[in-house]
Order: sequence, then structure tokens, then C-alpha cells
Amino acid sequence: MKKLLLAFICLMTFALSNAQSNKDIANVYVKRAKESLENLEVQLSLTHFDKAMKYMDTITSSKVARLGTIIHYELTNFAEAQSYAKQYFLLVKNKKSEEYLEFLDLFVNINEELEAQLAEEKRIEEERLRKEKELKRIDSLKTIWNNKSESLSLKVDSIYKFDKNNLALFKANNYYGIINDKGEVLLKADLYEDALSFDGFFILKNKVKEATKIYCYNASSKTGYTLPSPSDFNMLSTHYGEVMLPRGNGRLVTYPNNSYEPMVYDLNLKKNVKVANKQDLFKNLKKNDVIDKYNKDDELKVNKVWYKFGGHLGGGIHPLYINNNYKVHSFLCSIDGKMLRSTSRYQFIGAFYNNKFQAIKDNETVWVNQNGTKVGAPDNESGVYTGNTKVVKLSNGSYQLMQGEFIILGNEKLEKIAEFLRNNK
Repeated sequence: MKKLLLAFICLMTFALSNAQSNKDIANVYVKRAKESLENLEVQLSLTHFDKAMKYMDTITSSKVARLGTIIHYELTNFAEAQSYAKQYFLLVKNKKSEEYLEFLDLFVNINEELEAQLAEEKRIEEERLRKEKELKRIDSLKTIWNNKSESLSLKVDSIYKFDKNNLALFKANNYYGIINDKGEVLLKADLYEDALSFDGFFILKNKVKEATKIYCYNASSKTGYTLPSPSDFNMLSTHYGEVMLPRGNGRLVTYPNNSYEPMVYDLNLKKNVKVANKQDLFKNLKKNDVIDKYNKDDELKVNKVWYKFGGHLGGGIHPLYINNNYKVHSFLCSIDGKMLRSTSRYQFIGAFYNNKFQAIKDNETVWVNQNGTKVGAPDNESGVYTGNTKVVKLSNGSYQLMQGEFIILGNEKLEKIAEFLRNNK
């Protein structure tokens, strides 16, 4: 029992000694805090004061509470200053002293400053929430705009120039189609691998070479149709061969295989064009010394060589063939009797219109007159687009059509995103 009592007394002595030691240390830091505050070193004063608080279980002195109040007030820590001020009022003895009255005035200031600070913090938080809500609203509108913009996009490989009739070729997945300047598809791009456009006509082929199907679209009348099969022109023909440019008079020339005659087709009348009376034509050619002889088998003799007559391309040019060879041997110019050899001059010649023919020489297009002399290219009667649609390629490879400030597709339209956001505040 004596040992237990002795141990208790030792423990209490140690506790009292340790408490006295903490209090002394705290007083040192309080003194330093006061000196730093007097030197206007407020932040350093707070550092000393916080260290003092670590060695104090509770504040028992009104002077310490007052010091803490003043330090935090100077640093605009008004909530902490208010807390220490309340402790001051609980500890102070003389409530009539000048110090007390001055501190009471400081307390009022602290409360006012804290109220203003809390109001400002509330305003800032409300502004933050408002901005956050606005950003969410804008993000939502951007999503709506992006989805709408996506729906007005054309997923195609390319869009070519619009013509005077507001039409253009477009390409998707390596097929060609026809579109207008509102983005409305007039012919789907799902069958024709090649296309020609000239003088107001679109010619689409199911193959680049040896096409077996051709579609014609008249830009002026906005109508289209499929041409007759090459076998309808010549029962031995299986494809159209070389397809020339369509011309403004509606004539299209192709060179079907296994044929001693080009196919001359009237795109307006939708029929093949042939010489009405060959014998009369042959008589005139002989009369004008363009040919030497002719016979009932539609053969012509020129410069002692017999040729198969290949019809009339217009403008007095006639293709000539040699037996057992379906490639054009020469083109006979009736205007002056000139022979244009396919091996040295032109391999193919198209329809005559406005005093000019399209000719192919070594896979390149040239333009010639009625005796085969090269001339300048004609004006393309497809014309120049005068509408207000602009084609825009997007970064993802899609296309959009713009009219002024609007993205358009058919009868739908969407303003640019900045305007959309302004209009949906």
C-alpha cells in the first residue's frame, strides 16, 4: 500500500512538473508572439502564438485570448478572431476598463468583417455554382449542336464543282453519284465506278474500262435514264468501249467492242443516230473526190484501199475500219478528203458540236476541227455555279454544305455553333 501511494505521489509530482514546464514554454511563445506583433511581424507572431497553443490545454488568460484575437484580426482570419474574442469575454474580469471598451469596439468590427467575408464567400460560391451550371448547360448545348451537325454531314469521299444547274458529281466508297447544292442525292453512289460531266450532261459508267452499263442525267431537265445495252446496238458487242464526252447537242459517241461502227446516241431523243441513206452519202463523197469507189456492202475505196464505212460522227468525219479489225483505222474528213490515221493521229473522235470534236490522242483529250487540226477547248456548257452554297471538308473527312452562316442539308439547317449558343441562352 505504501508503495502504491509512493508511486501515485511520484506520478502526480511528474504531472505537475510537466504541466508547469508546458506552461512556462507556452509563456515564452506568448511573449515572442507579443513582441513580433509589436514589430508588425504579424505572420511571425501567429507562428509563435500557434506554438504557444500547443503547450496550453486551455486559455486561462484574457490577455492571451486578446492577443490571439488581434493577431487573427490583422491577418483577416475573422472567424478565428471571433472565436478568441468570445474566450476573452469569458475570462476578462474588469468590464469597465478602457481596454475592455476598446476590445468591444474591435469585436464589433470583427463581427462586421466576418459577416462581410461570409457574404462574399457565399457570393463566390453561388457564382461558382452558377458558372458550373452554365458550363453544364453549354456542354449540353454543344452536344446537341454536335449531334445535329453530324446529322447534316455528308459521309462521302469528295464533292466536285457544282454547275449552273446547281448539280455536281460526288464520290463515296469509290462510286459516283449526283447531288444538288442542298445536299439532296439525285443518284446514289453505289453502282457507277466512273463518271463524265460536260455540256450539261452527266455520264456514269459501271466500270472505268469496258463499261457494260451507262446512266445519263440531263442537268437541265433534271431527268436521268439508263442507256440501251451495247448488244442492242450491235449483237456482238459486250461493252461500250471508249466513251467520249457528251456534247451540248445531246450527242454521245462510244466505241463498242466487236463493232465496225461507233455508237452515236442522241441523249435527248434517247435513240441511236445512223446515216439515213448511205448510198446518197457515198455518191456525194465520190462526186467530191473524197473517195474513189463504194459498193453495196458499205465499203469505201480511198487511195486504192478498201475500208468498212463506220458511220458519221457529224461535221463530215467518218470512221473507217479494215476487215477483221474492230479498231478504227482512220477518220475520213469529207471537207477536204484528209485521212487521220489512228496510229499516228487520233485513236478516238467524239461527236461534232459548235465546230469542234473531242479527240483522244495517246490517252489525252485534245480538241480538233473538221479536218483534224487542233483548236482550243470549247466552253463547257455545264456553266459556272452562281449559287451561294460552299462545300466545306471537315477534319473527320466528311463534308458539309454552308449557305451564309448556316449548315444546310435538304430543308434542314443549323447555324454555326457560336450563334447557336447565343440563340439558346
